Parts: sequence; C-alpha cells; structure tokens
Amino acid sequence: MSIYHDEVEIEDMEYDKDTETFFYPCPCGDKFEITMEDLENGEEVARCPSCSLLVKVIYDK
Repeated sequence: MSIYHDEVEIEDMEYDKDTETFFYPCPCGDKFEITMEDLENGEEVARCPSCSLLVKVIYDK
C-alpha cells in the first residue's frame, strides 16, 4: 500500500497535448507527472521526478 501526499482530480492538472502528459505542482518545486498511456493502463499514481512524493489521480475511466 502506497502513502499518497494528496489526491488530485484530473481536472485540476495541467495537460500537455504534445507529450500527452498531465502535470501537477509538487511542494519540492518540480511537478508530479502521469501520461495518458499510464492512465489507460490503469495506473493512477503520479510521481514527482525530483522527490519521493506521490499523488493519487482521481478520474473516470
């Protein structure tokens, strides 16, 4: 079981059409990220590349 820093609605995330990636600000100054492909594969955890924090992405499949 993972410990999440927060739960974030997908509507609150920024979306980059070119990379098909959703982003959300992380307290460390970087951004949590998760791709559309990850979501389509059932992944619901956005990770920050600069620290160990995770957020759970809330969305309708």
